[in-house]
Amino acid sequence: MKVAVIGGGSTYTPELINGFLERIATFPLTELWLMDISQERLDVVGRFAQRMVEAKGAPFSVYLTTDQRQAVAGASYVTTQLRVGGMQARREDEYLGHRHGLIGQETTGVGGMAKALRTIPVILSIAADIRDLAPGALLVNFTNPAGLVTEALNRYAPDVPAVGVCNAPIHMKMEILEELEKEQGRPIDPARAELNTLGLNHLSWHRGFTLDGEEIWPQVLPRFLAGLKTRASSEYTPDFDPRTVESLRMIPNYYLRYFYYTEQKLAEQQKWPPSRAEAVMAIEEELLHQYAEPERSEPPAGLMQRGGAYYSTVATQLLNAHYNNLGETHVVNVRHNGAVPGWPKEWVLEMPARVDSAGIHPLPAEPLPPACFGLLAQVKSYEILTVEAAAHGDREAAYQALLVHPLGPSADRAQTVLDDMLGTNRVYLPQFWHKGHSGF
Repeated sequence: MKVAVIGGGSTYTPELINGFLERIATFPLTELWLMDISQERLDVVGRFAQRMVEAKGAPFSVYLTTDQRQAVAGASYVTTQLRVGGMQARREDEYLGHRHGLIGQETTGVGGMAKALRTIPVILSIAADIRDLAPGALLVNFTNPAGLVTEALNRYAPDVPAVGVCNAPIHMKMEILEELEKEQGRPIDPARAELNTLGLNHLSWHRGFTLDGEEIWPQVLPRFLAGLKTRASSEYTPDFDPRTVESLRMIPNYYLRYFYYTEQKLAEQQKWPPSRAEAVMAIEEELLHQYAEPERSEPPAGLMQRGGAYYSTVATQLLNAHYNNLGETHVVNVRHNGAVPGWPKEWVLEMPARVDSAGIHPLPAEPLPPACFGLLAQVKSYEILTVEAAAHGDREAAYQALLVHPLGPSADRAQTVLDDMLGTNRVYLPQFWHKGHSGF
């Protein structure tokens, strides 16, 4: 069995390697192809990956290539973890928001939109290669903004099986389990628990938690609220104010802080540098130096600072569940196809789904209350417009995406921000620079 990793030069790759090594007994991988456009990154990360596998008895082979089609050809699974423009482009996304007095962030607001415009055409090209060279292969997308990218795949490559994955839901699941383990005084197998969440990627609300099929949210939520109140009475600022959680009776995804506490997040930006991208650049520089150590065959502890905790778990568990027809429940980004009554069937949502060899099947879910749906619908409108803009180089759709985004600029500044976004990213956005748009 062949698996292709597009963006194989990522510093996350060693964690992914460990995930495959841990599951080799049930997921009989034979060829892992790491593809990256950076030969330098591929040499460092790829060779480290090869040493990791060799140290475990070489249960599968690791191939390195800069040729996307070679990597995809004949694959059973294709995973995407790429970053168009590298970390420097992420930094530009952050400072695009910063200089216009807006949220500057990798997946949210104007930064997330810029990243989507750069990324969607590349992901669609990968889908085209899968259609041509690996028909039927499952495309598992980890590339941010994961939900928006999956929305594009479902609209412009509906014949290519695809699912979007993020490690934020499993973070929440493991935090809840950790508290339960403290209470019970013994470890709990994560397979016994399921998290009920609904929304969009980085815009979701957790509203249920079962252990051995029994709903224990009435115990989980008060414990979470007590933690918020304890932090609120100390010198630490809690992630969310207790009143909001008490009212919603749900735990918001961490990224909702950008929407609920925008002024607070803007104030934090005023302390830059370093922005998150600049901090990650420093972390990655050290990681790559360590990966290059010729005797190293285990990932360094500093990998967790990169922000990819549970990445290998999410990635390889999903592939394993699909390959082995396990019927496990995973929180993923997928077209819901009517699983949520009253919502447009074609929307890609982040929600629980059953994973088996036949595919990814969204599970029936109750709609969110108006207090959540209003924000979700507004951001989904932005996503749909951004997909159209990215796919066609449509400047009107891009302008309207900025206009509708709750973290976007005021209408009288939308064109200025768009001009800056497109100009800053011109080298990555040829679709916007056809005849008639040679400059501003």
